[in-house]
Amino acid sequence: MPIRGVRGAITVAADEPDLILEATRELLETILASNTGLTPEDVASAFFTVTDDLVSVFPAQAARQIGWKFVPMMCAREIPAPNSLPRVVRVLIHWNTETPQNEIGHVYLRDAIKLRPDLVAA
Repeated sequence: MPIRGVRGAITVAADEPDLILEATRELLETILASNTGLTPEDVASAFFTVTDDLVSVFPAQAARQIGWKFVPMMCAREIPAPNSLPRVVRVLIHWNTETPQNEIGHVYLRDAIKLRPDLVAA
């Protein structure tokens, strides 16, 4: 079975654990809703990154809160490139699926729409 990457990102108003966890749950739930058949059982792994200004909690904790008990996950920091968008949580989900790559629903929410406007439905 092929493995496909599902990308997503969301911005957070401030570096507060509750805000980061709520935003991450919103992002993951929207990714699930945007990809028919995507369930935690079919997720091979998930890789989260945060910008340097988000340090108060691991975003993977939000995935555990919505039932991703057995999904291997890792969190890391983004490269602090000049003029990059602040307070961003990103995720790359590795999904075991027969869904063609051009049918994967990538999700960019809030100000993160600026990161990939080509993938955001009008």
